Amino acid sequence: MTAYRRNFVPGGCFFFTVNLAERKLSLLTDHVELFRETHRRHPFAIDAIVALPDDLHTVWMLAEGDANFAMRWQLIKSAVSRRLARNERISQSRSAKGERGIWQRRYWEHTIRDETDLARHVDYVHINPVRHGLVDRVHDRAPSSFHRHVELGNYPADWAGDQSDDGRDYGER
Repeated sequence: MTAYRRNFVPGGCFFFTVNLAERKLSLLTDHVELFRETHRRHPFAIDAIVALPDDLHTVWMLAEGDANFAMRWQLIKSAVSRRLARNERISQSRSAKGERGIWQRRYWEHTIRDETDLARHVDYVHINPVRHGLVDRVHDRAPSSFHRHVELGNYPADWAGDQSDDGRDYGER
């Protein structure tokens, strides 16, 4: 079995990508409200987040002394799984282990190193719906922290412009 190494940094800032097992479903945008339960019980700061139909990108800042993002992801995945009907396709290996077939087993985690790294990952989160062709303008995507960042003055409302014609640049700083 592969031994995955996670960088558990107390009070750290992390970028995550979490995917559905069945990439053609839209469970994440259909049930985005189910993520809030874990956030209330085990607080952390969400610097950026966007829900796409089959994956989620987010940047979290954990409290000083807290490094347990893995527990939060386990709770989020299980909370969502408990509330969804059992009608997903389940592989033989998952079935043998009594697992649901909603989530990919792993997730991508990256420890944010500095302010430049943070800015790049927050930009990546917000531009992702454009890159996937879901919208032409970043501000057209509803389940996104981009709107909060505009209110805070971190981005102009027209950040990254209209990508419907050529898709160049994607608004990187």
